Amino acid sequence: MGMFGAIDAAASGLTAERLRMDVISNNIANANTTRTAEGGPYRRQLVVFEPRSGQTSFRKLLSNEMGETTPEVGNGVKVVGIIKDASPTRMVYNPQHPDANPDGYVEMPNLNIVSEMVDMITATRAYEANATAVNSAKSMAMKALAIGE
Repeated sequence: MGMFGAIDAAASGLTAERLRMDVISNNIANANTTRTAEGGPYRRQLVVFEPRSGQTSFRKLLSNEMGETTPEVGNGVKVVGIIKDASPTRMVYNPQHPDANPDGYVEMPNLNIVSEMVDMITATRAYEANATAVNSAKSMAMKALAIGE
């Protein structure tokens, strides 16, 4: 992987983690939404990543010639989709709520604010790590250019 490949891989991580933070923020904003356009309470959303397939590399050609299968490493990530969490919703007793059932229970979203905040912190740290990788690659490029002076 060349210098620009490192920047490209880290940039894909920046984009993916930014989307992940947006989705987590949306989850937190809808923590008490009991009625959606689809019907029922809000469902927690999750971002699904997968490794990007890169250009054919010498390592890949060599491993194919030897009959080995090696995973693609270092090409970055891409977002495959945003899925809804299928875990069960919470039932909360609140007979005064407009969406309460005849027994007085309200179906609430299937998310936990604490776990959403932990996910937000991990996404922020991953974003920071990718930004550091971009800055390091940029610094190495500047040092390499200064060698010729």
